[in-house]
Amino acid sequence: MADMRWTRLVKAFLSERGSLVFHLTLLLVGYFVLVMLFGWFISSVLVFILGSILLFWQTLTRLAKDLFARKFMFGLTLVPGFLVFLMLFGLFWKAKAILAVRPIGRLLLSSAWRPSRGEFGLLPFLAGTLAVTAVAMVIAVPISLLTAIYLSEYAPRRLRPIARPVVDLLAGLPSVVFGVWGVLMVVPLVERLARLFHTYSSGYSILAGGIVLAIMVFPTIIHVALEVFSSVSQELRDAALSLGATRWETVKKVVLRKSGQGIVAAVVLGLSRAFGETMAVLMVVGNIPRVPHSIFDAGYPLPALLANNYGEMMSVPLYDSALMLAALVLLLVVLFFNSLARVILVRAERRAL
Repeated sequence: MADMRWTRLVKAFLSERGSLVFHLTLLLVGYFVLVMLFGWFISSVLVFILGSILLFWQTLTRLAKDLFARKFMFGLTLVPGFLVFLMLFGLFWKAKAILAVRPIGRLLLSSAWRPSRGEFGLLPFLAGTLAVTAVAMVIAVPISLLTAIYLSEYAPRRLRPIARPVVDLLAGLPSVVFGVWGVLMVVPLVERLARLFHTYSSGYSILAGGIVLAIMVFPTIIHVALEVFSSVSQELRDAALSLGATRWETVKKVVLRKSGQGIVAAVVLGLSRAFGETMAVLMVVGNIPRVPHSIFDAGYPLPALLANNYGEMMSVPLYDSALMLAALVLLLVVLFFNSLARVILVRAERRAL
């Protein structure tokens, strides 16, 4: 028995010692790597902080480690929400300069955008953003919902595992790929379509941006709609079918009615996704600071304004402040739509229970 106790003590010592040696080796290797990247001073500070954390961790008991881990993870959970408020505060602080000399109503409702003359009207960019988003949602909502209905109610079981990864693949493509495809395919198509309506368009227009944006929104609406349809109990479908209802009548009178709030949430999430898209829309929408009067006119959405102009002409007074105000407006709108969609989804989940 005594030999077994001594053996356990030696093994425990060696395991702790081995862990300590491993951590020290890791710190040394990390130190040399950091020295090559950032220099000796910053590397020494970082290694000292990491070494102190590791030493502190080694001295903690099991219960203390559990408590520390729980508090640490709770703090990390609060970080995303804190970052949102930090971004809002930072944008407001940078936009404060122009708000001090121009009323917010004048900035939002003026259509004059001449930074060299001190005119920073955001109406053309707000109108362009709303127009492109509206066209995209008109195209995306019916197609996405019908696709979700087919995959949920009509598609063979062998097809469903194949169709969903295809939708995921569409969601994973970089936005610049959609933009290039829009320039090569959609822009010439819109130009020919404008001729049919006896009007001129270069193809770089609200309609082109809406088409590209609609394709990018498809995966968001389809995924959320599929989740909402799956929350409808199979017993309700079976009951409707047993009473003689057709498959479409079951979808129309049972599934869609039961999923109403969830469908609205899917559309709102797609709307917020479309509202903040930048690169693909920037490449096909024309980028002319003018209020569009037709879907064949060029537009200039808020994200494109920020992507094109930030970092340029910063010597113009109040120019950077005007751009920060545009970013603040964009962030507030996207946060509003995301919060609204989340509230609707929570209510729909409670009703399903």
